[in-house]
Amino acid sequence: MRIYPAFFRLVLSGMDAERAHRIGFNLIRLAGRTPASAVLRRIATPHVGLQTTAFGITFPSPFGLAAGFDKEGHGIAALTDLGFGHVEVGTITGRAQPGNPKPRLFRLVEDKAVINRMGFNNDGAAAVAPRLARARGVLERRYRANRPIVGVNIGKTKSVDLSDAVEDYLISTRELAPVADYLVVNVSSPNTPGLRLLQSVKSLRPLLSAVRVAADSSAGRHVPLLVKIAPDLTDQDIDDVAALALELGLDGIIATNTTITREGLSSPDAEVMECGVGGLSGAPLRARSLQVLKRLRTAAGPDLAIVAVGGVESAADVLERLDAGATLVQGYTAFLYEGPFWAARINRQLERLLRLRPHGAS
Repeated sequence: MRIYPAFFRLVLSGMDAERAHRIGFNLIRLAGRTPASAVLRRIATPHVGLQTTAFGITFPSPFGLAAGFDKEGHGIAALTDLGFGHVEVGTITGRAQPGNPKPRLFRLVEDKAVINRMGFNNDGAAAVAPRLARARGVLERRYRANRPIVGVNIGKTKSVDLSDAVEDYLISTRELAPVADYLVVNVSSPNTPGLRLLQSVKSLRPLLSAVRVAADSSAGRHVPLLVKIAPDLTDQDIDDVAALALELGLDGIIATNTTITREGLSSPDAEVMECGVGGLSGAPLRARSLQVLKRLRTAAGPDLAIVAVGGVESAADVLERLDAGATLVQGYTAFLYEGPFWAARINRQLERLLRLRPHGAS
């Protein structure tokens, strides 16, 4: 019997969503500091058969936590104790900023969805970098060669004009690339004015080229570089981004971020309208994110890494994305609805699904 769904329904569902997130995250971090964390780690560590290689890095599992849950690197070790093969921190900006006014996070429980307009609230790259260095040290001591991976997602500071965006991204790149296993350029959040305009190939080319050079130079090694795109791009835009990734030699694409659409929701229109503007994530995004993944894989060919995210709830969803061409898969919104043992459950079920497949089946 699973206890968390009842706890969510009775306690968390009536609480302000951002406050509930803060409380839940603090409990996870607190548990990570107790002796129970070692027991949890042994139980939740992914089966060795789930090891996956992407952009030259070995991941303990293809399933990880998407950016947005741990925005500032406060709970990386505790989150990996729960079974995530990687944790993507962020989005982090060059300068500290408070984000958008509250309330800015809303649940649509009937749809297992979330609407957010957080606005990249974070302490800034210089403050986050030392936390990431410490967290990676902890993971290396605990897991040695098979440690979970730490990705870092960077975005534009809100107060910076689009014409100065490249230099702003370079601030966070130089601070964070040395402590990142991989780096993600986020140009697809709907909550920073004008940010999505950077998804055009004309704007993306100089941005990604500059970040790639700065990342490798500041880290003294090759730092895998990915770009995160929106589900609201046209098919032609998706093809263009894939072509650009190949042209520039990027290591991968993350598909997709949240959507600005509100189609196909079961929640009452009045409830949806009351939430206001922001990016929609969760189960309603499943079909579109899968479409974008398939389009990207066709356009990019077999070798470019693609990280699939959007509407992932179960091991069957993870396997579906892998079968559709994903190299790695991420989740986030379902974590809020499924509870702390979600990643470990997905890993167990995914290993079983893969083991039961006929030999040679893809």
